[in-house]
Amino acid sequence: MQVDYTYVIGPGDSMEVFVWGNEELTIDGVKVRPDGKISTRLVENIEASGKTPSELARDIEAAYSEYVKSAVVSVIVDDFQGVPTQQVRVVGEAAEATNIPYRKHMTLLDLMVEVGGLTEFADGNKAVLVRNFGGDQNTYGLRLEDLLKDGQISANIALFPGDIIIIPEAWF
Repeated sequence: MQVDYTYVIGPGDSMEVFVWGNEELTIDGVKVRPDGKISTRLVENIEASGKTPSELARDIEAAYSEYVKSAVVSVIVDDFQGVPTQQVRVVGEAAEATNIPYRKHMTLLDLMVEVGGLTEFADGNKAVLVRNFGGDQNTYGLRLEDLLKDGQISANIALFPGDIIIIPEAWF
């Protein structure tokens, strides 16, 4: 299974809006609001969520055209959250259950390192992966303890945007 992955901006992302030749219009630390919009010095309420940085830059150029002749805008995302369909979520007995922006070529091991591994109460070999692909939802068993504690790299798998990892508690 191959996924064509292009990052799209989501609520909570932080970025720089660079306007070439107009230093007073360049803004660092622009945060995408929960409603998916940003505000710049010239234009309020520009829809950002769901667009690539290049698409947003072209939209800002169009909005600025009323005020600036031939504006050249670059959008540089520097703090990624992404839209929910491009996040990987970890719930249950991870050291830090959270959602993480998907990165191209991300693996299960990458994810587990990022969430700090398993809690002492986790039953890692009974963890499951829930994956939605092409409108179908499938569930797969994972071997997290084999991967993390025994170093069995064969238990490492590729992750995809929107994957959910559920780690149950062990019953003694």
